[in-house]
Amino acid sequence: MAASKQFNVGVIGYGLSAKVFHIPFIALTKSLVLHSIVQRSPSPTDSAPNDFPTGIKHHTSVDPLLADPDVDIVIVSTPPQTHFQFARDALTSGKHVLVEKPFVPTSAEAEELASLARNKNLILCVYQNRRWDSDFLTLRRLIDHDALGRIVEFETHFDRLRLEKPTTWKGKLPMAQGGGVLYDLGTHLLDQVFVLFGLPTGVSAKFVNQREGRLVTGDGGDDQQPDSISLVLSYAATGLLVYVRIGVASVESKQMRFWVRGTKGSYHKSGLDPQEDQLRGGIEATDEGFGWEDEEKYGRLCFVGDGGNVEERVCPTVEPETYVRFYELFARAVESGKEEDVPIPASHAAQVLRIIEAAKESAKTGREVGL
Repeated sequence: MAASKQFNVGVIGYGLSAKVFHIPFIALTKSLVLHSIVQRSPSPTDSAPNDFPTGIKHHTSVDPLLADPDVDIVIVSTPPQTHFQFARDALTSGKHVLVEKPFVPTSAEAEELASLARNKNLILCVYQNRRWDSDFLTLRRLIDHDALGRIVEFETHFDRLRLEKPTTWKGKLPMAQGGGVLYDLGTHLLDQVFVLFGLPTGVSAKFVNQREGRLVTGDGGDDQQPDSISLVLSYAATGLLVYVRIGVASVESKQMRFWVRGTKGSYHKSGLDPQEDQLRGGIEATDEGFGWEDEEKYGRLCFVGDGGNVEERVCPTVEPETYVRFYELFARAVESGKEEDVPIPASHAAQVLRIIEAAKESAKTGREVGL
């Protein structure tokens, strides 16, 4: 049997995303080889050349990476206002591209990049890794197996106690450039909703600055950037209502994650998937226990029993596929060259961005926006 082709990967950016979510997983993917890193300003305490002194090309600008014929894949792991230009330049240079989330600020930009990749027969993928969170996979299995019946209400949260404003782009970059909580965390939640239910027919939104105690109705200056959001997505064909909530002033010992109600049962889950915290804490994806959730954090399933009474039991989280699975699928798509093999195609990201754009319009006008 012939060995799989290996693809050289160039990474643009050397922040947390590259160090924690990409470079370690490139090393675990058989057909991918880390070839180059772009870090504009290495320092004595933060240096890709020091971390990878041999076997890797290092650049302080993007152009040499894109001009290198040996680079097959470019990973864009820079702040979101740069994503469109870098992705377009990489595709124009004949490279397959993986872009960190949030993908780009607008659905029009997403569709333009998707069209460019398609015309050049190149793979373009978006890193929505939380499709491989084990609690989300557990929920998908419950829905696929009809354990909950027809879903009537779906509540998804990303609440925290974070009263200090971030000093990174997440706290400084305006929504118009892909910054802020709606793009940073909202894309995760909305992408999961899109996977389960598709595009809603209506979007209602309230944007809040919980740190300062005021509503936000615009997306222009610094005083118009929310740190918390509350969305209601409606689905006219089924009557489903989806509630998407993110807050920074949530004083809870167990932060809610999912509360899903159906005609046969409901699922309630607190806490976040452990992979991000494990990776940040130095645990590697190959370590025993990576991705496994503690039993005390399992969700709760309520259902109608044989006698017609509501019963409750612990719902174990499924065996983790982990973020390794994303990279396996991405590498497979690059090898096949087929858009249908891409784990998160740009067309999906464009639809999520349409929801975000509707939410911004709703928060500004105070009315539901149709899609």
